[in-house]
Amino acid sequence: MKRAFCLLLALTMVLTLVSACSSGNKGNEPKPSPSQTAGSGVSEAPKKVELKVFMTFPRFKDQFEQYFDQFKEKQLAEKNIDVTIQLEMPNADQAKQILQSRLSSGDAPDLFTLHANDIPTYYEAGYIADLTGQPFVGKLYEAVAETVKYDGKVAALPMESLSWGYLYNKTLFRDNGITPPQTLDEMKAAAEKLQAAGVKPFLLAFQESWIPQLMMALSLGGTVSASHPDWIEGMNAGEASYADVRSVFDIIDLIMANGSDKPFETGNEAGSADFANGKAAMWVQGPWNAETILKVNPDMEFGVAPLPVSNEASDTMINLATSTSLALSPKSANKEVALDLLNYMLDDKDSSALFEELKFNPIATVHTYEVFPWVNEASEYVSKGKAYLDLKLPNGVTDEAAKQLQSYYVKDATQEDVIAALDKVWRTAVKSK
Repeated sequence: MKRAFCLLLALTMVLTLVSACSSGNKGNEPKPSPSQTAGSGVSEAPKKVELKVFMTFPRFKDQFEQYFDQFKEKQLAEKNIDVTIQLEMPNADQAKQILQSRLSSGDAPDLFTLHANDIPTYYEAGYIADLTGQPFVGKLYEAVAETVKYDGKVAALPMESLSWGYLYNKTLFRDNGITPPQTLDEMKAAAEKLQAAGVKPFLLAFQESWIPQLMMALSLGGTVSASHPDWIEGMNAGEASYADVRSVFDIIDLIMANGSDKPFETGNEAGSADFANGKAAMWVQGPWNAETILKVNPDMEFGVAPLPVSNEASDTMINLATSTSLALSPKSANKEVALDLLNYMLDDKDSSALFEELKFNPIATVHTYEVFPWVNEASEYVSKGKAYLDLKLPNGVTDEAAKQLQSYYVKDATQEDVIAALDKVWRTAVKSK
């Protein structure tokens, strides 16, 4: 009996010790995460969501993928949502046609980029959701916010807000004693001086049609804003024609006559490399290409100047535009997460680094990075009142101008042919509304 009592006592002491050890470790146990079921200690499986994002920034694929990875980590940590982003970045020449096909067939991406000038067309067609109450709106600079409004509503998130003209090589200008020309005659004299020095005045890159159409965008914008302010209204009413602004061809002809060789063998990437390497003094291309140019030549000094459209210096003005904005499809099956991503594009903490890396202009109060020299240069024209708002053209007109200018360069189309084609597309677009 004594032996049995000793064994029972020993067993009791062991159990007491085990219990005490267990109780002592309790405070060191990891606390359940918010995603764990209360009291179970078992994590809930993350909700899986796939977003389709369509963007016309193939040159910035790496930057956006990295930024989206940050968003995915944030969603998983804060909302226990495992987000997969299917990112599509077609070439700019094909993007608009692909997007319109997707939207009209009911295969709309959750988020997609478009030119701010296209907002009215897409909004009226029911392809764009109203974003007026979203958090990002209160962060936008007022002037930038106006560029993405339609019918009093904020219809998209602006991304590229630009003051743009043509690009010029400051070193080549300085070496040849040239300053940005303010009239057609001054531009002609500058081209002759560069030619005499063995420097190609203009880079031509026609392999992608959206590049040559930039000549028409600037020449038409300057001409209409300076001397034909009622022209768009007249075109919409069927009472005007491109023949009324035929002078747009004056600067286009000058550029084409003083351009680099074999333009149809040169696209945007090759053109950026050629410009960065000093193969031409000027390029009718926007500062959105800064990242691509500086990747080739980080030390290059280039500027942005307004394109002359007449011999009146007052007609030479900078174009103000929001070239690219991000919209939400009202048919998105994952609207809440899509809106989270949309607002993350202007995140208080992270978006400055993205916009600075892309070399985009600051568009919101949360952007605190230092702007680039070419931005300040273009802004000087704006501050002097030498600027105009980007023209809002009907759907299809810009694409037709792109095709026609390629044909015009190789002399497959005359000025009359280009005028007739653009008038026809404009009339068709107005009638289809």
